[in-house]
Amino acid sequence: MKIAFDKLVAGGIAVAIAALTASVVVGLDRPAQAAAAAATVAVPAPTGKADLHQPGVKRAQVVFAGGCFWGVQGVFQHTKGVDSALSGYIGGSAANATYPRVGSGGTGHAEAVQVTYDPSQVSYGQLMQVFFSVAHDPTQLNRQGPDRGTQYRSAVYADDAAQRDATRAYIAQLQQARTYAAPVVTQVDGGKPFFTAEGYHQNYLTLHPESLYIRINDLPKVVALKQQYPALYREQPRLVSTTISAR
Repeated sequence: MKIAFDKLVAGGIAVAIAALTASVVVGLDRPAQAAAAAATVAVPAPTGKADLHQPGVKRAQVVFAGGCFWGVQGVFQHTKGVDSALSGYIGGSAANATYPRVGSGGTGHAEAVQVTYDPSQVSYGQLMQVFFSVAHDPTQLNRQGPDRGTQYRSAVYADDAAQRDATRAYIAQLQQARTYAAPVVTQVDGGKPFFTAEGYHQNYLTLHPESLYIRINDLPKVVALKQQYPALYREQPRLVSTTISAR
């Protein structure tokens, strides 16, 4: 499996953290560590325009970009009401939508996860709560934990205008409530094609729980999902096909 250099660096950081902290295991009282600090943030429920419901809609989609897609995908695969969470790339052209090229940081893409959900089981507002609290840290500009570059930016890509309006309203609500110590830098956009990532990236958190990168940066997010949103958490993740051919 070919992994970008920044992931190798992140893995080295994880090794150093593990060496310095002998008690690093899943389920720590302090599970977040640097790359998953967002897992400890409690965010308010959306209100007003941000509290979007979609009555009569049986299937909806939104794309969340919040750093490395392994962890974001893993979190939403464990979220009730999510039918599919697919890792991929958004924001650039089809020709450059490959992991080695996106990893260079110069293609305009972000690593992202296309979330398909049933609004009768999980509202868009609930998905935003998960995204802005346990899935990533929305105050980190063009980075997420140990990963650096515009490909790790925080963004919400919604083709539905109501979803975009709700996202902007929720960001404003979070800012007004001073939920974070720093400003939210999450971009809100739409009308961008989503390109599915190579098969070896799908279900990565579930298939590679022994990975130090996953243990340090991503598994704590799933633990936080279970702790902070027990009504939304499902024990068995909803996995996707891994037979996608690498481009």
